[in-house]
Amino acid sequence: MRLRLLRRFCLLRRRLVPALATATAGAVLALAPAAWAVAPQVPADKPQVLSRWTQTSAASYQAWAEAREHRAAWVAYGFDWSTDQCTSSPDNPFGFPFADACARHDFGYRNHRAAGLFPAAKARLDLAFHADLKRVCAQYSGSRRSSCDGTAWTYYQAVRLLGIS
Repeated sequence: MRLRLLRRFCLLRRRLVPALATATAGAVLALAPAAWAVAPQVPADKPQVLSRWTQTSAASYQAWAEAREHRAAWVAYGFDWSTDQCTSSPDNPFGFPFADACARHDFGYRNHRAAGLFPAAKARLDLAFHADLKRVCAQYSGSRRSSCDGTAWTYYQAVRLLGIS
């Protein structure tokens, strides 16, 4: 009796599982075109925008900072705005506010890597980072400025040589 029930169960299972799988696959495929139709398209100018926001100029930094303030306007681009600031280094070494420069550097690395453009852009991203740090240092004078410039140079050398992860 048990053997007969077990055989019936196995036979039923062999028929039911493929039928359920087919029905589930059919339902997924029926809904897929609707989901694809509403999926947002990434704007075609994303690489140009990314490049514009990661140059060495103060205008490039300002454009990035403005966009960062208003991220919601850039959602369609799918940019990665996450940052760990200056990674394992102090964000404000000796009181110098380097955190925003580090955040833009993270933005450049993460988004160029995601776009498959990182190796070609790394040197420029590191130079932009150094330019951002030097702009921070420009607000100081005398020995304080020299100290800031030296710290900026150290941060730049660290990312230039080690900034690959």
